[in-house]
Amino acid sequence: MTAYILAVDGGSQSTKVSIFDDAGTLHAAARVPLRPYALGPDGRAVHPDDDLWDTVAQGTRAALASFAGTPRDIVAVGLCGIRFCRALVGADGRLTEPVQSWMDARVSRPLDGVDDTVATVCSAGGYLAVRLTGERRDSAASYQGMWPIDAERRQWSDDPRELARTGTSLALLPELVDPGGLLGRITSEAAAETGLPMGVPVHATANDKAVEALGSGLVGPGAVLLSLGTYVAAMTVADGLTGFDDDRCWVNPAAVPGRRLVESAGVRRGMWTVSWLQALVSSAAPDLVDENAVRAWLDAGARDVPPGCGGLMVLPDFLAPGHAPYRRGAILGLDGSHGPHHLHRSVLEGIVLTMADHLEAMEAALGERSPRLVVSGGGSRSDLMMQVVADVLGRPAHRSAVPDAAGLGAALCAAVGHGVHSDVETAVEAMVRPGPVVTPVPRDRERYRELREVYRGLRDHTDPIHRSIEAVTAG
Repeated sequence: MTAYILAVDGGSQSTKVSIFDDAGTLHAAARVPLRPYALGPDGRAVHPDDDLWDTVAQGTRAALASFAGTPRDIVAVGLCGIRFCRALVGADGRLTEPVQSWMDARVSRPLDGVDDTVATVCSAGGYLAVRLTGERRDSAASYQGMWPIDAERRQWSDDPRELARTGTSLALLPELVDPGGLLGRITSEAAAETGLPMGVPVHATANDKAVEALGSGLVGPGAVLLSLGTYVAAMTVADGLTGFDDDRCWVNPAAVPGRRLVESAGVRRGMWTVSWLQALVSSAAPDLVDENAVRAWLDAGARDVPPGCGGLMVLPDFLAPGHAPYRRGAILGLDGSHGPHHLHRSVLEGIVLTMADHLEAMEAALGERSPRLVVSGGGSRSDLMMQVVADVLGRPAHRSAVPDAAGLGAALCAAVGHGVHSDVETAVEAMVRPGPVVTPVPRDRERYRELREVYRGLRDHTDPIHRSIEAVTAG
């Protein structure tokens, strides 16, 4: 009998809900855009009101409505939330204030100002688990950054220095389980809001990037994933890295208990920049009825733009990296010959040219070049972006067969946790299938090799300018 699993993939720009079977076939899906971040003083950026939960409930109802089966056919739920967020939850399971985004400056600082109304401090996924199950339970692989986590034991640290560093009390933290572990079961209230049957088990996954890696088939070493989402990064599985310390990359938990992912530096608001440009074009061209039509029009025209875009280059620092908070995005070389298609392609090139250096730095730190490149995330849906990736990186680019690899990874975790598959390796073999491969075009590959030499020196010139601008405008 076929087992159907509902996967929740909480992203930075939208919440995606998918229904997979035990062979990894997608049967239904819904995507609900998140509202724009509410920005405030001192670097605050929050998800307004209860947007994360509202989009989960709406997306789940929509996915179930398009599912050929019935809600009773769903045997388990895999839950994945946005990493590095911080949620403050009251005793009633509701937020005491809007969820702090990973872009919020407060999430990189110790917890401060918590009053008696707060009963739980947790990740975005931990909050959604409370709403779905009523339990204070979360995945141990969802915590990096300003949390007192003991990575080796995959439990909260009892070291007073860690608690002091993070400003956290153990009494406020949820119980931790490994990916695949049981978070709880759908409550009657959650059933009424989502359409899921009461009592369906909800299983833990991991941080959203780790879940995406699993859904792309990364179980062990041998492949590198380029994740083209709001945050663009490269990652690879590398076990046995106890004590690894290299500022070119960092280690975080994989979606397989006890395993590690090595992750490169990234581009913040990477594919968000593409969405931003699409919104600008859409406002000027109302005949392009939706974002898919805008994207298709931009891609089609940009295919005829040669690599290098006639001297146009974009530095995609539309949200400054942590090590260079003064940095801003820059569009260089613009003249009257350029149109929206040149700018679109240049944004794509800027993202990939930036990531080429980050990926190679990560591989240099590990001492090996991964033989296989897999590309996932929303950006991988663009044939043009895939070709730019292959040409800039000079390697065949394997697209994930399922566009929402994080959703498939969440379903994988739930399939193993629920006993549909015996272990992660078996689940990956059964549920993950390779997608089409895009190979480099030799002429364009050579052109990008030359462009990279110019591009990698641009920030040496723009950084002093941005520092000067910040000094003048800071007051």
